Amino acid sequence: MGATKIYFIIFGVLTIAGGIIGYVKAGSLPSIIAGSITGLLLLIAALLLPEHRAIGLATAFVISLLLAAQFIPKFIRTGKAMPAGMMSILSVIGIAMALVAWMKK
Repeated sequence: MGATKIYFIIFGVLTIAGGIIGYVKAGSLPSIIAGSITGLLLLIAALLLPEHRAIGLATAFVISLLLAAQFIPKFIRTGKAMPAGMMSILSVIGIAMALVAWMKK
């Protein structure tokens, strides 16, 4: 469970940082709002692990799934590595990490 917790902390921090960068570079208010909210939820999910495993993993899984649904089509459409490519990869890893941790019980 330690690696899963560390991954979601890193994922959360990178998501918040990406939202800030999106705001600074493009003036995108939706980027900073969405990045902050999803990043904070990933951090909360990580902090819930391992004491509240089911809630933490479910939260991390849902947020990863939502981010994947947002960024994978965007990456396919644009082919841009940043931010769509990076967020697509991080989201898919997040989905896999949550599922593997869930199965390990």
